[in-house]
Amino acid sequence: MPRLIISATNDLSTDQRIKKICETLFALNFDIVLIGRKLRNSLPLNRKYRTIRMKLIFKKGFFFYAEYNFRLFFQLLFLKKDLLLSNDLDTLLPNYLISKIFSKKLVYDSHELFTEVPELIERRGVQKVWLSIEKFIFPNLKNVYTVNNSIANYYSNKYTVSVGIVRNISIKLKNTVVDNDLSYKVKGDKKMLIMQGSGINRDRGAEEAVEMMQYVENAVLYIIGSGDVYEKLKTLVVKFKLIKKVVIMDKMAYHELMEYTKIADLGLSIDKGTNLNYEYSLPNKVFDYIQCKVPILATKRKEVALLVEKNQIGYLTNTMNPKKLAKQVNSIFRNQEVYDRIKNNLSVAAEKYTWENESKKIEEIYSMIK
Repeated sequence: MPRLIISATNDLSTDQRIKKICETLFALNFDIVLIGRKLRNSLPLNRKYRTIRMKLIFKKGFFFYAEYNFRLFFQLLFLKKDLLLSNDLDTLLPNYLISKIFSKKLVYDSHELFTEVPELIERRGVQKVWLSIEKFIFPNLKNVYTVNNSIANYYSNKYTVSVGIVRNISIKLKNTVVDNDLSYKVKGDKKMLIMQGSGINRDRGAEEAVEMMQYVENAVLYIIGSGDVYEKLKTLVVKFKLIKKVVIMDKMAYHELMEYTKIADLGLSIDKGTNLNYEYSLPNKVFDYIQCKVPILATKRKEVALLVEKNQIGYLTNTMNPKKLAKQVNSIFRNQEVYDRIKNNLSVAAEKYTWENESKKIEEIYSMIK
């Protein structure tokens, strides 16, 4: 069994992409070691393969990335390895150096346009550091895949490297029955909107979603996950006196998250087009909504809009104005005929967009490692 070392900077507990890929590769008889970090509030892991979560002194910023990359380098240096898988640019440098030192093959999974995230766009000096690492390594990579066509084309055109595509599609939902007791507890006889995920950050529309709820009729909004605007969202709930209309919950185990998602009547994916990373994003939550047959309300970001329009599984919006968003949401719930048609389309999409289908691409990629 070839030993595959997989590394990521997150705590591994809620990263569904890495979990699905690990399980697919484990089923293909890879001996997997997954490396991440341990946080104070990290959920427990129970995996079939070995996991290493490093406790770091620094939690964010330059010192975090420096400490993580230094620690990762020495983990990789002393572990037995046949193949390396780097997840995102923030793990690529130590993986690349180790691959060269030991003449080991390296696979790179780019989850996003890392250098185009909002946190770096406004910090040009830091962005230049990450870009210099990317420009140094990317043209030399032979095994690369990413999450959608737009990002694949971006990297292929920029670095003249072949980039495969493995989308963040959810595992087929086996238990589709809604927990009626939970449903009544969560929303009673009201409609429920949901925004979920571990990346509820700036410019992802969460603030507008909260403010919108002042004007949405007979409905509740659940925001479940984590992100850098979470404390601000809690402040907004109090400011707009929305304690009975907006519930903010911390990240939870995936199976529990899906129980809440099944209850929802409308799933939100309202990223702003303020940066290329969000413009090209195709979030995990969109495929979770599909599996739970929850109609989607999305802004016109390229990949999400294409998916929604192609399959007729939701609604697109031209606005981020809270009052106008609320008006559209109220209209959606009043037009039952269109809503029912979308629900029917979601039943078809839920059979089409499954990890069981998408994972075949992983088999193809790893059978042709260069």
